[in-house]
Amino acid sequence: MINVIWLALIIIGFGFAAAQGNIEAVTSAAFDGAKTGVTVCFGLISVLVFWLGMMKLAEDSGLLKKIAKLLSPVVRFLFPDVPRNHPAMGYILSNMSANLLGLGNAATPMGIKAMQELQTLNQDKTGASPAMCTLLALNTASITLIPTTLIAIRMNYKSANPTEIVGTTLVATIIATFAAVAADRYYRRKFLKRNPRPPIPADPMQGAKPDMKG
Repeated sequence: MINVIWLALIIIGFGFAAAQGNIEAVTSAAFDGAKTGVTVCFGLISVLVFWLGMMKLAEDSGLLKKIAKLLSPVVRFLFPDVPRNHPAMGYILSNMSANLLGLGNAATPMGIKAMQELQTLNQDKTGASPAMCTLLALNTASITLIPTTLIAIRMNYKSANPTEIVGTTLVATIIATFAAVAADRYYRRKFLKRNPRPPIPADPMQGAKPDMKG
């Protein structure tokens, strides 16, 4: 559907430019846009490589595990139907830790792994479970301490103070996260009231250790 919308926008743009006899402006804008895209991508590569390296250092030094341990009570509150020692918990904690550091690209594979593990607990394989919806809401509106990608884009466009958005981003993501959690709690209770499910075994993965490497 998105491809159809983009194609329609391009065709309409060409149509209006041709009708006004200004078709060369479209060609110029297309090449300028492509050049800008490549420039921005190269600008992002250096910053993302740096932060992914920092993420690896944080993981190897044990910092990520400490952050995950700090977040454990919050995660157990948000995902009450996921057993404590299930591998999904490790991936969820890693995903939240990466999002806190603004490492969206590093958080994505962990989020996918968490979804795959949550699917093993899902009793209805054709639909998303409440825990999967909670993870999606949190991943979309996660609290971000350092908006790495935005800072990289602002640096690429020669911003005078590329880090000035840190405070604003933190406040905005905190509000978004609380709104997402509130909506998730409301609809989770509403859904479970209509579709009561038998409780999941207390600890089906007894003895298994969460995989923190993603």
